Amino acid sequence: MMHWYIHSLVTALVLFPALLYGALTVFATEVAHAAAAATREPHIALLLPLNSSSLGPHADAVRQGFVAAARVAGKDAPAIRVYPVNEDTINLLTMYERAVESGALIVIGPLTRNGVATLAASNVITVPTLALNALESHAQQPSRMYLFGLSIEFEARQIAQIAFKDGRRKAYVVNDDSPLSKRMRQAFLEEFARLGGMTIGEFSYGTDQSSLSRIRDAAALGVADMSFLALDAVHAGTVRPYLGKSLSMYATSQVNNGKVPAKGSELNGVKFVDMPWMLLADHPAVMVYPRPQFGDAVDFDRLYAMGIDAFRIGLELLRPNSDPVLDGVTGRLRLTRDQQFVRELTSAQFVDGKVIVSGTAPR
Repeated sequence: MMHWYIHSLVTALVLFPALLYGALTVFATEVAHAAAAATREPHIALLLPLNSSSLGPHADAVRQGFVAAARVAGKDAPAIRVYPVNEDTINLLTMYERAVESGALIVIGPLTRNGVATLAASNVITVPTLALNALESHAQQPSRMYLFGLSIEFEARQIAQIAFKDGRRKAYVVNDDSPLSKRMRQAFLEEFARLGGMTIGEFSYGTDQSSLSRIRDAAALGVADMSFLALDAVHAGTVRPYLGKSLSMYATSQVNNGKVPAKGSELNGVKFVDMPWMLLADHPAVMVYPRPQFGDAVDFDRLYAMGIDAFRIGLELLRPNSDPVLDGVTGRLRLTRDQQFVRELTSAQFVDGKVIVSGTAPR
């Protein structure tokens, strides 16, 4: 009998901490849910990696644009609550559920591709959600998830369409080893081929004389009628003089760093696409929003503009039976059948050291 008593006592002492921990966990969860319910209010939830050491400043640029758009909307907009997250997936899903429990009518975010993929693969999406990045082509997209972002692939495809419309059929492509450049290159190649164009030569960027000479010699052959520069402003400015004057030049917004080239010839003749926010600062539809000072960090300007349009899209998604078409500061926006917002960008060209806008301004 004594042996049974001691065994029972020991078992109880061993199990008690685990039982206590479980009870406390349940209690804490119930308290958290009760607190969320107590502060429940219809609102727009903004879910951004503001607590990330590497992405925090970028996320804050989006937040600033979002808040600026809400202030312009004034009384027409629901309340906004910001839910800071880090790069941990569990933290992201927890904060998403907290936003919904607190009365979120719609969730805007997350911002990173990994965050969007994590959310799409979960089963927590119960309200309309506007993710601010892309999903991989094979990924399952939940019915209540919409996609909006600043896809460089879309820019490359649009510039391929513009070049083809201009009558260009035979292209040279120049790219470097950066992931962004490779994505631009691949998107352009696929779209140009789909349209019926042909890429007859590809060149790797390099500053050595042999690399530049190969580009110069190819341009002199006269077999191509255009060149796509899958490069940023600095690299494109290095390569451009070696491509001569007979080829038409095309690029994405990466060649527009917000500065007029120091020498008119550096990017002279290069056609590119960019958002109205970067090209039409004096347009009334753009000027309605305050413009922060990010210095030379033009990527922050673009993220700020994305925050403005993310808010405006969010309002549209809250309207019943809405088929959103917006003249946004990031481009003319329309919703596709696969629940992605695509942007028709503004086209422009460098001419004698100036940026000349050539098409698609906000109405």
